[in-house]
Amino acid sequence: MRLFPLILLVFFNAFAQQNEAKKPDSISYYRQMANFNATSNDYKNALDFAQRAIRYAHQNNLVLAEANATAQLASFYLDLKKFDDAIEHYNRSIALYNTLKPSAEQAFAYYNLGLSFMEKEDYSRAERYLNKSMALYQLVKIPDAIEVINLQKAIVYKSKGKNKLAAGIFSSIIAKPDEQDTYKIKPEALYHIATIEMQRNRNNLALNYLKRALELNEKTDNSDLKSKIYQAISQVYEELSDTRNAFSYLKRHIAIKDSITNVNMERLGADDYNRFKESDRLKREDEMKREMERQRESNRFSKVVSILAIALISILSLLSLSLYKNNIIRNQSNLLLKEKNHELQVAKDKAEKASKARAEFLSTVSHELRTPLNAINGIAHLLLQENPKKEQLQYLQSLQFSGNYLLTFINEILEINRIESTTVVAEEINFNLKLLLENIQNSLKELAHSNNNTYTIDIDADIPDNLIGDPTKLSQIFINLINNALKFTKDGAVMVTARLTSQDDERVDLFFSVVDTGIGIPADKQESIFESFSQGSIEINRKYGGTGLGLNIVKKLVEILGGTISLKSEVGRGSTFTVLLSFRRGAADYQEIEVAEVDDVIFKNKKVLIIEDNKINQMITKKMLENKQMAVEIIDNGEDAIEAVKNNYYDLVLMDVHLPGINGTIATQTIRTFDQHTRIIALTAISLNENREMLLSYGMNDVITKPFDPNKFYEVLAQNLS
Repeated sequence: MRLFPLILLVFFNAFAQQNEAKKPDSISYYRQMANFNATSNDYKNALDFAQRAIRYAHQNNLVLAEANATAQLASFYLDLKKFDDAIEHYNRSIALYNTLKPSAEQAFAYYNLGLSFMEKEDYSRAERYLNKSMALYQLVKIPDAIEVINLQKAIVYKSKGKNKLAAGIFSSIIAKPDEQDTYKIKPEALYHIATIEMQRNRNNLALNYLKRALELNEKTDNSDLKSKIYQAISQVYEELSDTRNAFSYLKRHIAIKDSITNVNMERLGADDYNRFKESDRLKREDEMKREMERQRESNRFSKVVSILAIALISILSLLSLSLYKNNIIRNQSNLLLKEKNHELQVAKDKAEKASKARAEFLSTVSHELRTPLNAINGIAHLLLQENPKKEQLQYLQSLQFSGNYLLTFINEILEINRIESTTVVAEEINFNLKLLLENIQNSLKELAHSNNNTYTIDIDADIPDNLIGDPTKLSQIFINLINNALKFTKDGAVMVTARLTSQDDERVDLFFSVVDTGIGIPADKQESIFESFSQGSIEINRKYGGTGLGLNIVKKLVEILGGTISLKSEVGRGSTFTVLLSFRRGAADYQEIEVAEVDDVIFKNKKVLIIEDNKINQMITKKMLENKQMAVEIIDNGEDAIEAVKNNYYDLVLMDVHLPGINGTIATQTIRTFDQHTRIIALTAISLNENREMLLSYGMNDVITKPFDPNKFYEVLAQNLS
């Protein structure tokens, strides 16, 4: 019998501990049950359990738990496409989160609030809340969410008609490798950029994007997106007059749409939804009654406060009169300010339209000039190879110089437009800084010698051999700066310095300077020297040449790399350009790959197919190949090219991108369905909306840009033949 009291004691202690732990366990239980029922498409019970969690957290003054449970209820409303209810509850959850420290949950609530407004086509509010979400994710250091938010912002830009800005973001997402982290966003990016191409009547390109989107969507099986992709494919086929495929994909779209509708109807019936809302209303009214009762109790203690308030009202009345007068003045000022803001907005819109028109015009002109320029440079090169007469040599050399100058000018215009279009991003690859600067020095020795200049480099020995950054853009920066220094200096000196300023286990900060003893830059010109088409003076332009675009490109590239550039100069004494950049440490065992010299033996008797519709370019390319003893066949359209590759063997295929009928990208994509081995090289005058990665994605092995540099042309051919 002595054991009985002990057993009772143990029982009651266990019971007390169970009740003590009930608060957090109850909320967790309710939320888990809510998620379980939502996963089972039983949204009636899901809503009920979520509401229980909210009430329990509120009664026990658990602010974070109430915020999380309210956000969960809002997410259910979003799933059910009850967007007004979702917005109401996300706002409630955010109001609770705002009383706490910033968190990922708060950022996610802002993100979903933005999605809700996107569904209601209120894109201004959607953008505002997406920006808040991104700022919070950055604050709590969760960078993985940024790409998902960027996708939604791009969709907002597209909905607002800002297709160029949207396409830039979509393209950056599409360029990422196909992997687990991109499967959820890449199909949607492909779909949206396809709809932009449809608006531009580039239906073949749009169709390609849509089919890639459909393929990647199979990884996640997003029914809503699949339905939209099928509908878009149907529209493209209709534009291409392919009624059979148009009808086929339309049927698929309707079937999935009906399936989605049936699932949504199963989730929560109209009667269940109305009953839940009525129950929720009654519970809220009951809570309000209890709150009013507590308020009446509180009012008994506020009589003294009321008396004091009467005295304060008299004082406030006098203040109100003064504030009223001030308010009138303030309203008049605000009205004037609104008018000025409107004028500024109109001016801003005009400036943006002018900038867009300028960029598109320059890009089009630059692109269209490349084809005839390829003919000029190509013919000049071929004639120089055929031992011209002495009196002809000067004319041919002048022609070649003028062609190269024009090509440089066109490339710089295109580079400016590409940078300003926000499509340029910094790469992160291993490189050797010392070797990069030495290679630049070797390439510019002849220019230094021609002006009788000494050209030296001084690299800090403490700088790590290998860094991670963008060596291509870094080379562009220093080639421009050093070339300018050598060009504007005669019988002088040019020194390039690299110094380590700070470092840790992950990053190094570097200081670069390019110092010359040349003509210098006047003080009144130094402010504008980094602007487009800016040079010291007309006389300098005539004497030394140049486009006035190089330093503008340098400044923009430095900014893309996250650095700064500055200038100190004195007329007659020289100039100093200073660049500050930061890099990640590279792999210790990284080695630069040396490029072997091209041996002409590799070209002999190789069979090459040229697909080119321009007769002059056909002639030039054929002659350049035959000079290396290669067998050449020419076709002028994509359809015949596909049949030729299917029925013949070629060592190389040179594919012009812009062909009549089936273009080069679609032709290549078709060839890859039956031939994965033949090397296909794209020939293109790359424009603002093209890039190397896009062309390679169609199955091309390499890219040669028109007009081609003969040495570079043969180098690329050799690499693909080896």
